[in-house]
Amino acid sequence: MAFLFIITILIARILKKKMKKALITGVTGQDGAYLSKLLLSKGYKVFGTYRRVSTPNFWRLQSLGVFDKINLISADLLDMSSLLEALKISDPDEVYNLAAGSFVATSFEEAVGNSEITGQSVTKFLEAIRHQSSKIKFYQASSSEMYGDNHFKSQNEKTPFSPSSPYAAAKLYAHTITNIYRKSYGIFACTGILFNHESPLRGLEFVSRKITNSVACISLGLRDKLILGNLDAKRDWGFAGEYMEAIHRMMQMNKPDDYVISTGESHSVSDFVKEAFDLVGLNWKKYVKIDKKFYRPFEVRFLKGDSKKARKQLKWKPKTTFKKLVKIMLDEDIRRWNDFIDGKAFPWDAPLYPGEDKFITRLSKGKIR
Repeated sequence: MAFLFIITILIARILKKKMKKALITGVTGQDGAYLSKLLLSKGYKVFGTYRRVSTPNFWRLQSLGVFDKINLISADLLDMSSLLEALKISDPDEVYNLAAGSFVATSFEEAVGNSEITGQSVTKFLEAIRHQSSKIKFYQASSSEMYGDNHFKSQNEKTPFSPSSPYAAAKLYAHTITNIYRKSYGIFACTGILFNHESPLRGLEFVSRKITNSVACISLGLRDKLILGNLDAKRDWGFAGEYMEAIHRMMQMNKPDDYVISTGESHSVSDFVKEAFDLVGLNWKKYVKIDKKFYRPFEVRFLKGDSKKARKQLKWKPKTTFKKLVKIMLDEDIRRWNDFIDGKAFPWDAPLYPGEDKFITRLSKGKIR
């Protein structure tokens, strides 16, 4: 018995010593929540940075059942000393930089702030890693928005970038500086150029979740219309949970690189709308209204990713079809609203989200009351 006890202790110590540690910025967002769940399932000790705000935003982590399993660090990504402290506390093997002002339309309203948090903060993080330990692996969340309103049939790692928004420009800066630090200092710094990736954890400001949440409400008699902007914009939509597996695989490669992550299919916003309304047996044209204030000042009309490199080198491919994605999101929003009506308490964002008439944008033009 004593021998077995000693063996058990030794095995426990070995496992503890080998346990990887990861630091995730933007851990409270959609991607951060799914990545936390994935890394925990792989035996990681997970740390996540968050901003101290008056109203905590941990509902995604709570809904996936991982909130109590991760370690939270309050950090300011624009403060070098704060980043160094986060690295010191977590002592990570891997850093996943997911934090950004990720809603493209808002970047036109808050261009300066977006450039700082989405772009300049990455330089500070890379500098912090360079000073702390060059052995730390770094992942930068790049974006398909960097391609802008291009004229290519699909976009891959070699397609020229042409950003069409302050958000995209900031992302391109972050993408470029990550490559510079990789080549200049030998840091394991990779990037994932992720195309639109959605899920029931997507924020309501994103058109995909705005559609499914509104259709859920309309089908239950809680709302009578869905107000949208440009219905013709086409995007490559995939399931966010699967995309986190791809970025984890990037970090396990022998050498850092850039990878496009996408489905290789493109569907318009109107396709998304029609599919959602079809699922509840309603004619979308009776409920959808167009308001120019939801247009972007500079629209990106078409994006479709070519992820051949990721499929070959990472052995990754998407599994969720476009139709399945819409159904997953819509079913979850309907379930949430039914539970809410029944008086059940659970972590969720929709009841606190303001109505469309509360939003004022640069394209509102005289509609301010």
